Amino acid sequence: MSEATTFSESWYRVADHCVALRPHVQVQRQYFRGERCYVLHDAFNNQFFRLQPAAYEFVARLRSNRTVESVWHECVQAHPEDAPGQEDVIRLLAQLNASNLLHSNLPPDGEKIFERYRKRREQETRSRWMNVMYSRIPLLDPDAFLKSILPLLRRVISPVGAIIWLGVVVFGLKMVIDHAPTFRDQSQAMLAPGNIALLYLSFVVVKALHEFGHACVCRRLGGEVHVMGLMLMIFTPVPYVDTTSSWAFRSRWKRAFVGAAGMIAELFVAAIAAVVWAYTGPGTINGLAYNVILVASVSTVVFNVNPLLRFDGYYIFSDLLDIPNLQQRATRQLTYLAERYLFGCTQARSQSWTLREAAWLTFYGLTSNIYRIFVFAAIVLLLSDSFLILGVIMAIVCAASWLVVPIVRLAKYLATSPRLGRQRGRAVLVSVLGLGLIFIGLGIVPAPSRFRAPGILESVEHRIISAETPGRLEEIVAKPGQTVRLGDPLVRLSNYELELNLQSAQAEFDEAMARRAQAEQEAISDLEPIESRIVAIEKRRAKLLKEQENLVIRAPHDGIWIEREVEDYEGSWLARGKMLGEVANPRAFQFCAIISQEEASRLFAGEIRSGEVRLFGRAGVALPVNARKVIPADRKTLPSAALGWRSGGEVAVASTDASGLTAREPFFEMRAAVGATSGVTLMDGRSGRIRFELPPEPLLRQWLRKLDQLLQQRYGL
Repeated sequence: MSEATTFSESWYRVADHCVALRPHVQVQRQYFRGERCYVLHDAFNNQFFRLQPAAYEFVARLRSNRTVESVWHECVQAHPEDAPGQEDVIRLLAQLNASNLLHSNLPPDGEKIFERYRKRREQETRSRWMNVMYSRIPLLDPDAFLKSILPLLRRVISPVGAIIWLGVVVFGLKMVIDHAPTFRDQSQAMLAPGNIALLYLSFVVVKALHEFGHACVCRRLGGEVHVMGLMLMIFTPVPYVDTTSSWAFRSRWKRAFVGAAGMIAELFVAAIAAVVWAYTGPGTINGLAYNVILVASVSTVVFNVNPLLRFDGYYIFSDLLDIPNLQQRATRQLTYLAERYLFGCTQARSQSWTLREAAWLTFYGLTSNIYRIFVFAAIVLLLSDSFLILGVIMAIVCAASWLVVPIVRLAKYLATSPRLGRQRGRAVLVSVLGLGLIFIGLGIVPAPSRFRAPGILESVEHRIISAETPGRLEEIVAKPGQTVRLGDPLVRLSNYELELNLQSAQAEFDEAMARRAQAEQEAISDLEPIESRIVAIEKRRAKLLKEQENLVIRAPHDGIWIEREVEDYEGSWLARGKMLGEVANPRAFQFCAIISQEEASRLFAGEIRSGEVRLFGRAGVALPVNARKVIPADRKTLPSAALGWRSGGEVAVASTDASGLTAREPFFEMRAAVGATSGVTLMDGRSGRIRFELPPEPLLRQWLRKLDQLLQQRYGL
């Protein structure tokens, strides 16, 4: 210990006091990062306090008949290297006292006890109001019920139960994969008015089973569950259960198992619902099963399994990293970095023990706040689509929580925080300059501006090849991918009926010619109708000859022959108009891009400076754009189904169109000539994105434009 940490000017305040742990406090040993530690459990309020061995050596020696100073001297003599310093002792006693874990030989100060209780209740209430994610209302104690079904839990939560769970989940996943197109199409009606009741019912049922899963596993592993109630999650009441007793488990894997139990239960229920959904037709049961699948999967991925929000994934992640109180310590670590390196407070102390932990805390503190903003923004937009008033209220609450409250807290911190001390002036100056630089950087300094649009690569010279005359497929002359020239045969058909019609037409023609010769010799007056018949027969014969010629399908121009699974139809009868493939000229390509109405104005205004195309699968290679042409009319038919949702594309398509070619909203089509690049083979039909470079402008202006476009498009504001 250094001199600075060994002694303290405030030591006289606690040196002569006799304090000890309260009798009801339970002590349990754990291993943290391979080292022994101790957990103090207050059974009255179900709170936990973790101590390192050196701190516990001091706390364990505290007695109601021994002074703090005598205990400290004893620790220093027994462990001169590891014993806590006086500053550490003062801080430790303050934390234990604030948690009501200590009692002393002094007369109880009822006013101070009540004041601590009042402040804690105020802090809890303020936290509930400020945290719009959830607010908890305890209702009942389920521990007696869980204890009564413990024999059943031992059978279910076992290796055999795990095998059954895995089999059911795999089978349910197979059902969803087998019916993937139907599953994707049905999601478009998720927030339809007729589905809201089923969606909410599914949400409540799934979350009740989720929380019950936590409780069952916690009780099965030896923990106690004394609180179950309702949590107002985004203004929606859902069940919750308190399994904080699992924090006392020595094995972190058991604690992680309790944290994952809810998600395990959800996946099991979702798998059963997937089977029910796959084997039932449209109706209430099918809709309810679909909503259960959707709720279980979305909530598990976005909320529960994600460690960036304080749900199941957060506690599992914290346990596996061996970093308790991860979010609070991450926030304090960011505060330490600001105080130490921006404000110059040399007395600031890091929340980390190692460099690795400091990196984790800093990374988590930044990413969790950013992710929380994105999640809430997405939820606000989702709610606003169906419930505009509710979305507006939530947006106002979020804006107050993330903008107004932090600014007020920063001002209060700069004005009153004792940690700043003599550095208060520097802290105020740095904060003001920092906010000013952020404003200038976002609102004044020009930043690169660009937007992207999906599209598909097409050959400038390409023709769809189809059967112009019906017939039986006799021979595929050209092989797929073969280079062909103008007039080369591609496919050969046969039509026996057409041959008979030609023979019949030829016989009629010969008969008409014979009648004309006879009329010229015997009856000149009969020549006119015979001539008319000959003309009609010649037209019919010419049409039949053209159809016979079309039985051999030839290349309309030079290019590459791309067939559409023609070999599957060999020997089969092909109707007229049956698509067989296409011939694309590989010498020149254009990129057909789908431009939304929001971005089209910038195309017509001539703001685009340059553009480049990147194809999926070769995103590292940029194809230059040589020329652009915008079709100045709203369109709704996509150039290819590959661009729509049904085929995995980005453009929303109408659910009523089975072809996947009709866009849900009108768009503008832009055709850009694409230049060749070495190392990239251009092929007709490859999809990708085109990026347009626009004049630089401040980020704040770009964001406000995006927000304005979003409000106009979705809400007409």
